[in-house]
Amino acid sequence: MTLHSENPIIKYYQLGDFELQSGEILPSAYIAYLTYGSPANPCILYPTWYSGTIVAGNEWLISTPEHPRRALDPERYFIVVPAIFGNGESTSPSNTTGPKGGVNMPKTTIYDNVKAQHQLLTQGLGITDQIAVLGWSMGAGQAFQWASQYPAMVKLAVPFCGSARTSFHNWVFLEAVKGAILTDTEGYCGGRYMEEKGQQPIIGLKALGRVYAGWGFSQTFYREKGFEKYYGIHGVERVMVEFWEKWSTSKDANNMLHMLWTWQHGDISAQPLYAEDSGLAEANRRLSDRGLGRPGAGSEQDERAFERALKGIQAKVLIMPCNNDLYFPPEDSQIEKDYIGENAELKVIKSIWGHWAGGPGDSKEDAKFLDDSIYTFFKQHGF
Repeated sequence: MTLHSENPIIKYYQLGDFELQSGEILPSAYIAYLTYGSPANPCILYPTWYSGTIVAGNEWLISTPEHPRRALDPERYFIVVPAIFGNGESTSPSNTTGPKGGVNMPKTTIYDNVKAQHQLLTQGLGITDQIAVLGWSMGAGQAFQWASQYPAMVKLAVPFCGSARTSFHNWVFLEAVKGAILTDTEGYCGGRYMEEKGQQPIIGLKALGRVYAGWGFSQTFYREKGFEKYYGIHGVERVMVEFWEKWSTSKDANNMLHMLWTWQHGDISAQPLYAEDSGLAEANRRLSDRGLGRPGAGSEQDERAFERALKGIQAKVLIMPCNNDLYFPPEDSQIEKDYIGENAELKVIKSIWGHWAGGPGDSKEDAKFLDDSIYTFFKQHGF
């Protein structure tokens, strides 16, 4: 059983019993999405990020009377914003019940998300022309995935502050985020906290926020008292409580863990088209863990598969990391650019905001830099 939001502006595309990359079935699955502009115009796909929603997370980069933009203009484009599985709007632990609902909801990969989004565009919305795909953070991972999974359909891709493959360092950070919730055993109740206690595991969610606090923004941002300057929050402890804990305790724990699993297993080479002898796309071998917790991960076979996947991209790609991003450093983006080859351009966002330079629009200067860069890239390639 699935429970839809009552928000009238959200649209839903029914996927039915949706077969996942693992071979499991996600029963009565659906994608929540928003659209801007006319479907007669060229299509831009703009997926959500970790914990982001389609009603509060991506709208800052889309042109409105309140904040005009040049690139994502609904007067010129048909902009589709789909929610990833697990975010609370599309099929998620928090809105499903039954044997495969809640904490038992089958895990979903970025491949699964993009497969579902492709079905939404082609079968649900009738999009057949080439599209542009862009996104921040996990949205960037989906942009890379789209360009490799459906190379003929993607004309342009703009991943910013994200990666085509979750690095070992990023995986380690996410283990700490996951551990913050799971170590709150009394509050988490094995994922049945709502059934048993009628509330979220608040201690675990607060701990999650405090883990994130050292990663979302750069050292320089803290040194220069960015929270005081831009958010009016004075003192580090108040930052932890009023910014980070406020954010983390507004979320559902099982949703956060579901999306975290998706993020940890992000890898565009983990698909049949490119995996070959790496075993990364095989459900009974490495699809479920990428081998990241075991010796031997990151083998030569893995790297060859990653190179094949990036070389398989036919789109023009603008890769935009931030020089102070603690999750997705420019050095990783340079590897992606080198593997893609002449179709890729690397443009670094120079900002003290770190990962937050790419969203959700709090840094006005970085938002303008992104908007101008995307606008120029679209114009340069006739989109």
